[in-house]
Amino acid sequence: MEELKYRVKKRDGRHRDTWDPFQLNPVGAEKESKRRCFQIAQYLVAVIVGLAVLASAVVAKGALLVLSTLSSPTSMRSPKEKQFYMLMLVFCLVCPNVLVFIKSLWRCAFKSFVQPNMKTMSFICTIECLVSLGTSILVLVVMPQFDVLTNLFISGGVCIVSAILQIVFRLQREMWKIVFPICSLILTLAGYCLLGLDYYVRISTYVDNQSTDCYIYIGIGIFASLLVSLCWWENPLQATNRMQDTLSELDGFRDFVFVISSILRIIVIGGVYLIYHVLIEKSIVWSDFNLQNADWELLQVGLVLFFLQAFCSAACHWFGVVACKIHAVRMGFAVPVCCTGPAVLLLGMILFITQVQKLEGAEHGNITGKFIFFCESLAYLGSKNTTPVALLELTRSICRTSLNSYYLQWPFSMLALEGVCMWSGFVTCTYYVWKIKVQRIERTSQLFVRRLYESAFIDLSLLLNTKMKVPRAKNQDSHDDIQSCVIYLCATMWHETYEEMLKILTSMFRLDRYRGDPKEEHKDCFDFECHIYVDDAFMTEEETGKRLVNSYVNDLIDVVIEVYRVFTNKEPDEVSIIETPYGGRLIFVLPEGNMLYIHLKDKSLIRNKKRWSQIMYMYYLLGWKGYIAKNPQKITHQNNLCRASLVSCDGEIFLLPQYDNDNKRRFISDENTYILALDGDTDFHPKAVILLVDRLRMYDNVGAACGRIHPTGMGPMVWYQKFEYAVGHWLQKTAEHVFGSVLCSPGCFSLFRGSALMDDNVLKRYTTTSTRAAEYVQYDQGEDRWLCTLLLQEGWRVEYNAASDAYTNSPQEFKEFYNQRRRWGPSTLANTLDLLHNGGETVKRNSSISRLYIFYQMFTVGSSILGPASVTLMIAGAFQFVFGLSGTNSIIVASVPPVFYIIVCFIAKTNNQITIAGIMSVLYAFLMTASFFSIIGDMVIQGTFLTPTGLFLVSMTIMYFITALLHPEEFGLIIYGLMYFICIPSGYLLLTIYSLVNMNNVSWGTRESNKGSELKKNHNTVCDRTCKLCCWDMKIQVTQETENLMLQQITGQIAQQAPPPQNTNQEMTQKPASQTQPQAKPSTIKVVPDEAKEHPSEKPKRKSAKGSDTASTDSDDSDENETVSLSASSDIDNNFMIDDLVEPEELPVSDWVTPVKEEFLKKLTYANMKRNLQEQIRYTLRNKNHDDVCEDLVLMLTDTLNGQLSGLGPEDVLSESQLDELEDALSAQARRILKTNQMMRLEKRVTTAIKKTVIAPQVQKLDNGEHKFWNKVIEDYLKPIKETEAHKEVVIRELKSLRNKAVFLYFIINVLWVVATFFLQAIGSDVISIQIPKYFPNGTLSDEYLKVEPLSLMFLLSFAILLIIQFLAMLYHRVYTLIHVVSYRGTEKDYKQRDEEDDDDGLTLENRNGLVITSDDL
Repeated sequence: MEELKYRVKKRDGRHRDTWDPFQLNPVGAEKESKRRCFQIAQYLVAVIVGLAVLASAVVAKGALLVLSTLSSPTSMRSPKEKQFYMLMLVFCLVCPNVLVFIKSLWRCAFKSFVQPNMKTMSFICTIECLVSLGTSILVLVVMPQFDVLTNLFISGGVCIVSAILQIVFRLQREMWKIVFPICSLILTLAGYCLLGLDYYVRISTYVDNQSTDCYIYIGIGIFASLLVSLCWWENPLQATNRMQDTLSELDGFRDFVFVISSILRIIVIGGVYLIYHVLIEKSIVWSDFNLQNADWELLQVGLVLFFLQAFCSAACHWFGVVACKIHAVRMGFAVPVCCTGPAVLLLGMILFITQVQKLEGAEHGNITGKFIFFCESLAYLGSKNTTPVALLELTRSICRTSLNSYYLQWPFSMLALEGVCMWSGFVTCTYYVWKIKVQRIERTSQLFVRRLYESAFIDLSLLLNTKMKVPRAKNQDSHDDIQSCVIYLCATMWHETYEEMLKILTSMFRLDRYRGDPKEEHKDCFDFECHIYVDDAFMTEEETGKRLVNSYVNDLIDVVIEVYRVFTNKEPDEVSIIETPYGGRLIFVLPEGNMLYIHLKDKSLIRNKKRWSQIMYMYYLLGWKGYIAKNPQKITHQNNLCRASLVSCDGEIFLLPQYDNDNKRRFISDENTYILALDGDTDFHPKAVILLVDRLRMYDNVGAACGRIHPTGMGPMVWYQKFEYAVGHWLQKTAEHVFGSVLCSPGCFSLFRGSALMDDNVLKRYTTTSTRAAEYVQYDQGEDRWLCTLLLQEGWRVEYNAASDAYTNSPQEFKEFYNQRRRWGPSTLANTLDLLHNGGETVKRNSSISRLYIFYQMFTVGSSILGPASVTLMIAGAFQFVFGLSGTNSIIVASVPPVFYIIVCFIAKTNNQITIAGIMSVLYAFLMTASFFSIIGDMVIQGTFLTPTGLFLVSMTIMYFITALLHPEEFGLIIYGLMYFICIPSGYLLLTIYSLVNMNNVSWGTRESNKGSELKKNHNTVCDRTCKLCCWDMKIQVTQETENLMLQQITGQIAQQAPPPQNTNQEMTQKPASQTQPQAKPSTIKVVPDEAKEHPSEKPKRKSAKGSDTASTDSDDSDENETVSLSASSDIDNNFMIDDLVEPEELPVSDWVTPVKEEFLKKLTYANMKRNLQEQIRYTLRNKNHDDVCEDLVLMLTDTLNGQLSGLGPEDVLSESQLDELEDALSAQARRILKTNQMMRLEKRVTTAIKKTVIAPQVQKLDNGEHKFWNKVIEDYLKPIKETEAHKEVVIRELKSLRNKAVFLYFIINVLWVVATFFLQAIGSDVISIQIPKYFPNGTLSDEYLKVEPLSLMFLLSFAILLIIQFLAMLYHRVYTLIHVVSYRGTEKDYKQRDEEDDDDGLTLENRNGLVITSDDL
């Protein structure tokens, strides 16, 4: 209700100024805000993860202590039991090494194998063997000799080497913090001294018959602790930048080193166990390992403790990593890990106090009395099986301390003091963990030095392994601080509708608001520019022959103005119009100061189609702007800093933003320059962009990242695509991401790294013009997939982020859908086969692609090739179920429709092929529906679903249901699963046939029909006849233009180069650019309301009237073959930046400039100026401290404006003299108000706001250097293609030949599969079949057997295995997506009104790199 009232209030305000207060309000235009539920969820997840870290660490540490106590020589267990528990202790040490071995071997197999440096590997392996030796001696030899409390405390000494290295290398940010490692060293040494003193007292007082051998074990324990502390040698060294060559070299083959070192560590652990217990103690009896039924309790206790220790230590390590990645370092990581030791002690004391009285035989002694008598009573329980084993042995171990002394019990305090010293020692040694700062989804290698964890010291291992982050020199690379980046949003447009343009512009304005004013709190360091490339933007007016922008560009201009009004309640402030060698350019400054460029492409000057638009913006943004950034002297110098045009709402910071962005680019490397590829109808939120930026920021080898694409629209075709896209992203893309690399990053929403695109054999090869048939299919039909193939072949990785959501329009008509997939299908197959063909070379170059991944892709390609045969056999099964046909007859009947459709596709026209496919799809849908219910009925008749078909169907349903549950925001898409199921024959059989047979058709297929051309044909056609001659179709068409041209040729009124009759449906030849007319001054333009004036409410009328455009927009093929020369040279002086006080020089402009400028001059109407002035003042003085003076200014300046313009109508445009008078009056009034309020320091801001209110759109000239660049890049790469008829015939012939080969290959493979199945059916299931036992749902076995053909079962199993693999990959990907989302929510921008005032009103250019340029400098 409040939202409704707010909108009514805003509309009333607009209604006072104009009779047309109505406006569009696109979805998502409202300001984003942090939702309280997400903040609560953030803290809840952090608490849960922290509790998981604490619980798993306590259980892991406790289980290890219990095993050590049970295997102690002084325990009351039998030798057989001690031997078994010692073996479990060995397994606990071996387990993390096995896990690291498996993971490293996986990465070597699936990622890459780098040949190691033997010297470095030998050094690392030596260190690992010493660490393993120390761990083995401490856990297997020393700890069983001590009591449980000493074992709990002694592990704190493993931090001693780390403390020494911190002191030696002085790794502290502040010098006084060196106190922490010094204290750690002193406390650890004090703990060891107290340990020796405690055992001296025990021996002196004859506690538990302690022998002097314990001194030897104390010495061995200290030595073993020193060896264990070598484990984290790399952490201080990487922080000091020492051994950088060795450490960086190690990163390249760390996986292989871990494979070798894990094996060595296991060998060392086994060696220590065998040498000590077999050769020295001789306590191993091999026959005792043969456990009998009577040993079930022993086996149960030992295995439970082992699994608890192994699982919980691994879980603690993983949850610790998660806690750091979700920005819960203190709450979820440091606090739980530091509290692990005290928590184990506290838990043990609670269990001891509450449970010890339950021990049988406790009546012989009382724990509350003399403790020594209680300990003596435990001897009675040694042979009783009913006693809790673990509790008894822990109690017996405590009785070995000074509490069991006949003489003195106060020495027990030394043991307690030892624990305090050891615990304080490792906490002070790892003080830096409490202040560590992490980025979103920080790489694990940036969080922890080693991938391996020490399960015996899990809490100490996590803290000591946490990476020290210290200040680095400015010339040193560091991932510790977030890197600034620049993002170029590049949208390509081709005949988008008004609603589609509204989506992409709203998304760009949302990102502008998110990036926003630098004075607002913002945690993402990025700058961005928006670029829109409009294909086919011009037309030739029939009556005058002028070259003007077409209705699509007019729509785009209206959308920009409309969205600007929605976001700011005013007109665009700064607009520049520039003529360019490729057409034209419009420049806008968005409300918050970011730039929007609209590039209008003239297809007679530059190539059409999406790929050439991509090449155009890559060369411009990466090539030209990168060149400018590396040569700062090339940046255009401005003559007048005070010029108001192209100054944002906050003029003090964003002065001339387009040049400021080029200047900032100097400090940003190509690795941190990103291009966000968009379609003209994409809808996205800032969150989606930031999540993709995170992937590229964190992983240097990622060349591109894509998000989750959601198709939008209505109708059955959209429903089918919704589930198809969901399945493709849920399972296929996640599997590609986890096992290797995503093969296709869709061009509708993908982020590319600049350095990856600029790499060898990527952008340069992407400019290749198709000349052969295979190139037309691979290069032009799926340019996004081909670009990703080039990136993969050069070693770059492509990733998928499931939380980055983008929405794009999908085909809603059956014909449009088939034409789209007719392009995608062959292109996908061609690029995948190209990647597989060069698989060996790709594996060598790309660390993300392994031979196993290549095999996985081969399997998926084979499955897709066999798709038509599989669907045919599925249809045959449906015939069996529904009509009761035999196996052979059903296969024959099911094979007839595909063969029929193949023939139809070869002989019929495209439209007829699609019509027949639509009819067959409906029939197939009925059959699939009947088959679905028949399968269910068959399971009811059989009395079980445990048949291959039934089990497959049920398991598939369960798997998709679980997958949907794991995507809660998309769970509703599962209802479209039935639509997807019944359309399988259409999507995987008919569509495949249509795509292959029409492979020779390389037209775009979508958005090619234009209302204008259709209406033009209807209205201007004089003669339209279709004749058939043998097998040829001949179309004869004469239009009104053709008739006029023919008459003019006859009468000699035109030149001899008149367009031939067959080209009459294409655009008329454009007049040279030199034939321009001078631009009218603003004072000579007066726009008054009449029937020709358009308003937002009249947009549907104009859209229906697009037929008035005389420009033809037929297929891309005709566009590319058309070449029109246009002179792009101009002798105008480049210096277009002139002082405001000087009368602007009129520039000769093209015909299209004046109408476009008149559209923006509507800003200077009385109604718009009043609203613009009010909003400019409110935005400029948006600080809370300026509220009073702001409202005074708005009220008084509005009165002044009303008085000055009282004689004008609301739609009249002000003349130049009126604007000057108005500016002087408003400035004088503002000065008086500010002086009255004692706010003169705000005068410059208010004056800037007034100037921006009265500024007119600027017509500028392109910089000479950029003009030469465009001429050169068009000449080299983007000149319109002119193909000869002979070349066309050759290409057509090659395309048909390629089509025939592909169809023949597909046909043979699928026919062989169907024929093999047919003969197996014909031979009979009794001869060749696999018998499967039949089970009922209650588990009972039936006397009957299910008989399945080997091929069917093999294919079914293969497909099931593929789905299971993809399902497991999805589970893995879901977990890390959740981590990323939670991490993002914790650092999400919070829109806050600024409280503090910035008193510096000077014009300043600033950036985050520390560069400050003032007016004096320039």
